[in-house]
Amino acid sequence: MAANPLDGFEVDRAAIRTVGHDLQRPECILAERDGSLWSADARGGVVHIRSDGTQEIVTQKVESAFSRATDEAARFTQGTLPNGLAFARNGDILISNFGTDRLEVMTRTGESRVLHDQIGGKPIGKVNFVLRDSRDRIWLTVSTLIPNWMQAASSLRHDGFVAVADEKGLRIVADGFAFTNEIRFDANEEWLYVVETTGMKVTRLRVGDDGSLTGRETFGPESHGAFIDGIAFDAYGNLWGTHVMTDRIFAITPEGDLRILLDDDHGSAAGKALLAAFEKGAVTPDMMMACGGTIAPWMASITFGGPDLKNVYIGSLRGTTIPWFRSPVAGLPMIHWNERG
Repeated sequence: MAANPLDGFEVDRAAIRTVGHDLQRPECILAERDGSLWSADARGGVVHIRSDGTQEIVTQKVESAFSRATDEAARFTQGTLPNGLAFARNGDILISNFGTDRLEVMTRTGESRVLHDQIGGKPIGKVNFVLRDSRDRIWLTVSTLIPNWMQAASSLRHDGFVAVADEKGLRIVADGFAFTNEIRFDANEEWLYVVETTGMKVTRLRVGDDGSLTGRETFGPESHGAFIDGIAFDAYGNLWGTHVMTDRIFAITPEGDLRILLDDDHGSAAGKALLAAFEKGAVTPDMMMACGGTIAPWMASITFGGPDLKNVYIGSLRGTTIPWFRSPVAGLPMIHWNERG
């Protein structure tokens, strides 16, 4: 195998640029081939950032609860909170709403409807991320069944799960995860990689033709010693990701080695206090709110884009713009809206 393009690579802070402005909670980002971006936004939809830099909010109704909140913990736990995004085959935007606990779909002109808010006749739980595969199946993660995610993340719980929606309907295919977050397929869709945020690790499962998930195992370290949020593969096979609240970008090589590519926390006192409290099951919202770097506060997602898929866009929970930098290796192409296997 050729040398890993990430050998010796670290992100140059001076080379980081930004795109977009006045965004609200740009947690997840989709990149289109024309250079435009779609960013989740706490006003109840997405912001479309065109390749020329112009932008507009796309939503059925502009909500202001996020911007008007005076309690910081409530700002991130209540109201509509569009989180993970994916393209539907017809070009609509699939939205996992972390505030309303629903999987929604929105047209590019803002009309929205609910796809799923229950599973097995019960409330679905804290819907975090959504992903569509080449067979047009929709995969989603539920982090926890506890309505307040900050309470759920304060200690180690294993009530998260992965579900799939296909011609058989919506069903749970794997559970028992510690705060399920983003999921990604490898290039051949043979393995599904699952972030366990409070488990501080990435788990992978083999994907069956029928959507079943088996052979559960850890990919990379058994513990990152930090909370993980978003992940994305590059074309070489490195799995990139973020450490949320302690704000680092990492990569796990195909051999399972962990590399830190950007550190915006530098072992801060707030970050250390948060992780120490978690070990005791004593994390408070104030401890969480005290954390975060300056580049993309509460780093959340990684998206490869640009004409050569070497632009790396960083989503965040507390940022108002989208930082980006150049990678030495292209990202693994995502499933676009007009593609089906």
